[in-house]
Amino acid sequence: MKTTIIYKKANNFEIKGDFYPVPQKSSPVIVYIHGGGLFWGSREDMKTEQIEFYNRAGLNVFSIDYRLAPETKLPEIKTDIAAALSWLENDGLKEFNYNPEKKAVIGSSAGGYLALLTGTFKKKPQAIISFYGYGDISGDWALKPSPYYQKLTNVPKELAKMLISDKVITVGPIEKRYAIYMYARQNGVWIEEISGLNKEELSQFCPINHLSADFPPTILLHGTNDEDVPYEQSVQMSEALNKVGAKSKLITIPNGKHVFDEDWSNPIVQKAFDEVIHFLKEHLKF
Repeated sequence: MKTTIIYKKANNFEIKGDFYPVPQKSSPVIVYIHGGGLFWGSREDMKTEQIEFYNRAGLNVFSIDYRLAPETKLPEIKTDIAAALSWLENDGLKEFNYNPEKKAVIGSSAGGYLALLTGTFKKKPQAIISFYGYGDISGDWALKPSPYYQKLTNVPKELAKMLISDKVITVGPIEKRYAIYMYARQNGVWIEEISGLNKEELSQFCPINHLSADFPPTILLHGTNDEDVPYEQSVQMSEALNKVGAKSKLITIPNGKHVFDEDWSNPIVQKAFDEVIHFLKEHLKF
């Protein structure tokens, strides 16, 4: 049974999270960050099968919203993720019984990127799981037009601009927001739209540039045929983590595409999730 809470509030917005508790006392908790190119998505994007899978393993699940771009830029979005972790450290304990010292952050695609970004926070999680995320938003793959998206129906600039709100957005339906992302990727303005930063300023928001031996234990899962986020992003992140002596593991999904984890009945996907649980048990010690 989920409970919806507000973990961050200001004059012009409030941000919600759904908490799915387990009956065991003082169990670990995982924070789930949805994908959507930072333009769309919501806390309800987490698949029921995955929530139940983590709950059965004895893990509380906290699936969160965050402010979306381009109405809100990356520096502010980063503060939302930090606020969710802070809520778990403090206010959440008044409502739920879990161990705040045993938390992992899990994300997919843009959520995987934000999950990796938490490894650069002052107060870090105890483990990170990145599903087809990325550690570098300053490379050509992100800054230049995407060959994959250029093959799709062209999105006019006027249409993309029409879909942008004049208010803060924390929940973005894909059918209303995906065209913003398509336009941005087709024209090589994605990172500019989400960040408002120049290439030099982007460095501080590239997890791969801020690794050390105390980076949280990290597991990276990526398909070799990912048409959106290059498989190499996880390969490079894995190599960089190994180089600094951080604990990490790369799980490759042969011929896997973007959102491969939604193919729940696939034995390869099931095995990958079993490895995630094994990794979490090892590093959260439960």
